[in-house]
Amino acid sequence: MTAISFYSVVGLPKPAYAMHIMEGFLPVQWAVFWWVVALPFFVFGVRSLTRITQANPELKLLLGLAGAFSFVLSALKIPSVTGSCSHPTGTGLGAVLFGPLSMSVLGSLVLLFQALLLAHGGLTTLGANAFSMAIAGPFAAYWIYHLTMRFTGKERIAIFLAAALADLLTYIITSIQLALAFPAPVGGFIASFLKFAGIFAITQVPLAISEGLLTVLVWNWLQSYNPQELELLKLIKQEHQSNESI
Repeated sequence: MTAISFYSVVGLPKPAYAMHIMEGFLPVQWAVFWWVVALPFFVFGVRSLTRITQANPELKLLLGLAGAFSFVLSALKIPSVTGSCSHPTGTGLGAVLFGPLSMSVLGSLVLLFQALLLAHGGLTTLGANAFSMAIAGPFAAYWIYHLTMRFTGKERIAIFLAAALADLLTYIITSIQLALAFPAPVGGFIASFLKFAGIFAITQVPLAISEGLLTVLVWNWLQSYNPQELELLKLIKQEHQSNESI
């Protein structure tokens, strides 16, 4: 079953819909703009990952798991709108574990490998795709998780909401990017955004709910088989928060 699933993702020929926006689809000025916006997050993310892995090399395996989770989920795409597609993102798990800056690097690398190996997305649109999936989504997941924990204290609910709402925000950002690049002749940006977001919602809402549930299952698995790493991450976060309060 696993072999069949892997082949369906990697082996079967598919039209080159992007993940999320395909190569050459954005006008040059918008492609450059999103590259410029995304690059600072990537640079700070590299610094964050370097600090984590140097101080705690035993977390590298968990880091790889977070990246692999995002790679596999975001490769399961459903054609949705011309020049784009719907799919889970898998970024919520890594954002909760390692923080949004770290996930900006992992998510960008996922997008890069998929553009080169699976023809999902592209290099010119990598900045736009990275901003929506590897930056906006993870930051949303991180804050949603911590706010939910603060007000409810229920970790599974926090994980579900973080993963599901980060997925939805990713596609809201993608809809904004497409609407900015291709405003409607009548109604401009707003009309174009409503069109893109409305079509995305048909497939993305059930996908976001499914991703939230799957992320909770993976979290439960980590708690059963990797409790030491999770406890270490919790201690690192507490130390970081205490340093910030000094």
